[in-house]
Amino acid sequence: MKTKNSCLILLFAFLYIVPGYSQTGDWYTEGNFEPKKRVKITIANTLDIECKNCPITVSRESLPVQNIPEREITVVDPSLPSNPEPTAEQLGKMSGYLLRKETGGHYLEYQMDDLDKDGVWDELFFMTDLKPRETKTIYAYIGVSERGLYPHKTHAGIGYYGRHIVPFWESEYIGWKLWFPTDADLHGKRAPMLIAYIEYSTNLSGYYMPREYGTDMMTVANTFGSGGIGLFENPYKPDSLSRPRYSPMSGKGPFLDTRYSFDVVVNGPLRSMIKVKTMNWNTGIGEYEAEQLYTAYAFKSYSTCKVTYPVFHPAEPATTFACGIRKIMNEESSYHQGGLAISHGQKVVLRIPDEDIGDKGLTVDYEGIAMAVKDSYKPQFIDIKEFGGNYAFKMPVTPDKSFEYMIAAGWSEGSVNRTKEEFQGYMLTEYRKYNNPAGIRVGTLEEK
Repeated sequence: MKTKNSCLILLFAFLYIVPGYSQTGDWYTEGNFEPKKRVKITIANTLDIECKNCPITVSRESLPVQNIPEREITVVDPSLPSNPEPTAEQLGKMSGYLLRKETGGHYLEYQMDDLDKDGVWDELFFMTDLKPRETKTIYAYIGVSERGLYPHKTHAGIGYYGRHIVPFWESEYIGWKLWFPTDADLHGKRAPMLIAYIEYSTNLSGYYMPREYGTDMMTVANTFGSGGIGLFENPYKPDSLSRPRYSPMSGKGPFLDTRYSFDVVVNGPLRSMIKVKTMNWNTGIGEYEAEQLYTAYAFKSYSTCKVTYPVFHPAEPATTFACGIRKIMNEESSYHQGGLAISHGQKVVLRIPDEDIGDKGLTVDYEGIAMAVKDSYKPQFIDIKEFGGNYAFKMPVTPDKSFEYMIAAGWSEGSVNRTKEEFQGYMLTEYRKYNNPAGIRVGTLEEK
């Protein structure tokens, strides 16, 4: 404990006490792009493990200058090898938007996201590799440059799918959708690719898509599926859940029942976001509205979700937050520690035989799902017997009426996390990273 506290104190000092200073290293150039302004961003990995493709979010408000046009930032890692001059053949194939010869480091893929939709970007997002305990320098250069195209590795979209509105968000490894409005469905990829647009734009059944597109692999039914929310409202029944789609007015139409709306907040190359608004939720004990912001990340088998309650009127003062996952179909074993719960299934039936169309069904050797809640929310693990069997977490209500969680999955036919051991190891590592994100310190404006 002493060592952990000492590290925290040192990180605090690094991030908040050390004054800004000018960097004397080489300035970045790319082709005829020779920027004259930059901001140093220092990133610290506080863990003793490597963090590959570490998500880094820099708020616009933390920068020394904020009135920066969206296309006038270039993110550079000075420690990476510079790009050589492309060949005439490469230029002919990729057009003039291809990066030219660089000096002083290498361009990082990034995106700038307007989360509140006011026409001003709010966050700069990129990913970087960090060695154990490494402190790394990244530069955000300011100036006009239009070169640099890169493919999307995530996607978010909304389709009129299966006779109702359904939001989708995905990485190249795993995809999620809300067939039911607050309980996530799951799509496994056999190879890294984005397929949600194909699925909802053509209304392909997730269970009967061409094999190369992967398959739906979650039976949600009345469970939390691969991730859902609720409330613990009854202190006399500690495992009794209130859930939005099981209100007393369920099935009585949208004027009386819980209502939902969906928005694509970000559809980016490195992260994509869906917002879900749950309205008119009357549990019979309290009245609520909730907003969920789901985010998919490049190179990751997980999605995060931030939950906020703009309306929170419980009749019972002891009401607490809840979130959970179902016990996976044909569960073989489970694991839980702190705010982490994992459910492992063996010989999981993803699709039952359908004699009408001559389908033999589909069973896979392994499927695992998981949920992680940050330790700071003081999650309490509860094994829920109702609603088909779920692993849930109970959290005290926070002053700002919000909390966060992570959902993840792996399966035997995927390209990563194909076994119980691999998936559990992945989640134990990601759980540590989730609780210990990289420290970020933004420097002053430097001018050449």
